[in-house]
Amino acid sequence: MKIFIIRSIVFCLLFYLFIIIQPSVAGSLSIGCSSIDITPSRPVALAGNFSTRISKEPETPIIAAALALESKDGDKPVQQALIISCDLVAIRDGVQEKFRSKLQPLLPDMDMQNVILTATHTHTAPLTMELHEKRYVYDLPQEGVMMPDDYVEFLIEKLSTVAVNAWKNRKPAGVSWTLGYAVVGQNRRAVYADGRAKMYGKSDDPQFRGLEGYEDHAVEMLFFWDNTKQLKAIAINLACPAQEVESGRRINADFWHEVRQQLKSKLNQEDLVVLGWTGAAGDQSPHLMYRKTAEGRMTKARGLTRVQEIGRRISNAVIDTIEPARADIRNNLLFAHTVRQLQLPPRKILKREYEEALKNIPALEKKTDNYSRSMLIREKDVVHRYEDAQKIPPYNMELHVLRIGDIAIATNPFELFIDYGTQIKARSQAVQTFIIQHACNAGLYLPTPRAIEGGHYSGWPHTNIAGPEGGQVLVEETVKSINELFKQ
Repeated sequence: MKIFIIRSIVFCLLFYLFIIIQPSVAGSLSIGCSSIDITPSRPVALAGNFSTRISKEPETPIIAAALALESKDGDKPVQQALIISCDLVAIRDGVQEKFRSKLQPLLPDMDMQNVILTATHTHTAPLTMELHEKRYVYDLPQEGVMMPDDYVEFLIEKLSTVAVNAWKNRKPAGVSWTLGYAVVGQNRRAVYADGRAKMYGKSDDPQFRGLEGYEDHAVEMLFFWDNTKQLKAIAINLACPAQEVESGRRINADFWHEVRQQLKSKLNQEDLVVLGWTGAAGDQSPHLMYRKTAEGRMTKARGLTRVQEIGRRISNAVIDTIEPARADIRNNLLFAHTVRQLQLPPRKILKREYEEALKNIPALEKKTDNYSRSMLIREKDVVHRYEDAQKIPPYNMELHVLRIGDIAIATNPFELFIDYGTQIKARSQAVQTFIIQHACNAGLYLPTPRAIEGGHYSGWPHTNIAGPEGGQVLVEETVKSINELFKQ
């Protein structure tokens, strides 16, 4: 009986590995790419802020850029991936699922579990959530404004078009990868003498003692070339969300618009597809924490805006490595793609956080502004999560891990603090590891233990679904999935 049970367990494990990790062999890779404008033609509410902002006309277009990849054994598909980068604040609940349902009959030969939506985290893109979703409250005019549901339908139509174009235009192609640097993101959590931390806290305060965490200035790049060595697309992985103009009141793709425009100009290639992938950057942003005057002086001396300066730095990093990339195009390489569902333990609510929430609720109940109403919802949620801790379910997330030659790509739905990304990159057996946050869903901030200890926004429980325990599970499972692919 024991032998039978053991054999059954072994069989199940082998079956699981067969389903999740499909064997791959080195071979040619077919690639397609396309981009599309996802800017609405009507006024729309903007996401990424507690207040209601109505954009009546765009400051820049916002786009979705699609990359389709497939390897075959003869005529039989072996591995597939379709990654679409969107100028949105996040991929909200249900958006990816609705998109997959719409896309399935249009691409019957595509496995929908291999479709990935990602967001650049611009805070000046349309609202895609319910008006009274659990964590936010928005008051919109009843007339003259495109409602979130209507924009989502518009968005899904556009995403379907760009996905079909990329998938149906795939052809044998080459890939190369490079590493460069650009100082764009800066740790945004100031730490003070009493141990407190504060997002965007003042650094000229006499009690200021430093910034809380590490900074990652790497620019990881994937170049995709046709058979004539003509560059078709670039995926740029940068540990910084696109929120330099986050308080604006008009649709704006933020610094990614400048990156695209400057690269197209410098490379004299108007049809170049540029995908913006945000790396692990929960505690990093483009906002300056110090040297503001000196940075401003240099930007002004160049005759640029801050957004243009960021675009200059990123595009220069690309141009700096494009010739090494052109000299090392791989046409025969291994491509693998695994998809897993992970369950992460929920963020633990500390007693002091519970007591603080109880103290804040009475005052918030007397206020009617958007911020106070949103915070009231969040404070009540903190109380519930503490009092019913044993009933809080784990956070379910979709993890994608890809191998393309010597590099790995791993996704997560969070604003993932840099320490977790650093752990994954350091332990990955890939030559280079790309991490894409804001993928598939919106998992809020995933903070470190010291961020929770320091408190404030991004460390507060209102802004976390998963906590450090979940972060470590994510690290371990991501590393395991990456390294499993590099055993092949």
